[in-house]
Amino acid sequence: MSEEPEMQDLQEAAEHGRENSNLAPVSFTMAILAVLVAIAALLGHRAHTEEVLKQDKATDTWNYYQAKNIRRHTTEQLDELLKVLPLKDAAAAEALVKKNEAFIEKNKGEQEKIQEEAKALESEVDVFTHRANHYDLGETLLEMGLVICSITLLTKRRPFWYAGILFGIAGTIATVMGTMIH
Repeated sequence: MSEEPEMQDLQEAAEHGRENSNLAPVSFTMAILAVLVAIAALLGHRAHTEEVLKQDKATDTWNYYQAKNIRRHTTEQLDELLKVLPLKDAAAAEALVKKNEAFIEKNKGEQEKIQEEAKALESEVDVFTHRANHYDLGETLLEMGLVICSITLLTKRRPFWYAGILFGIAGTIATVMGTMIH
């Protein structure tokens, strides 16, 4: 939804409210819902941005893990070759194998830490995804409440206003629940 037409609709609703004082509470409710829609939308956009940033960091961490894994496997294969090929300097080859074994053990420990970090980042991505979903739901429900309230201005029937308020409350609850997700 474009912001500008929505603001024009609100302005028209406010004018209707001035013409008919019985509808002033409906116009006021619509103004409150519009502010809540903006808040929910902002929170949703920020949560989605954080989700993408955390996912990128998790992907980078997994790529680093994989690079270390490839290097460790390459070193292991080199050691296997050094053990089966006839060499001119067996002592130098044996020293290289021992050096490589130390590297491999160190690399395994580093890989475990990198893997834990990547999994933690993926958990953070899940949190932001869940939070963003709540904000999106809240925004949708608040927008529905805003639209249903506007029907009151056209029909002058209060049940639409009450229904719009209920949708607004549901949207507010969904948005607040999103802020509680950690």
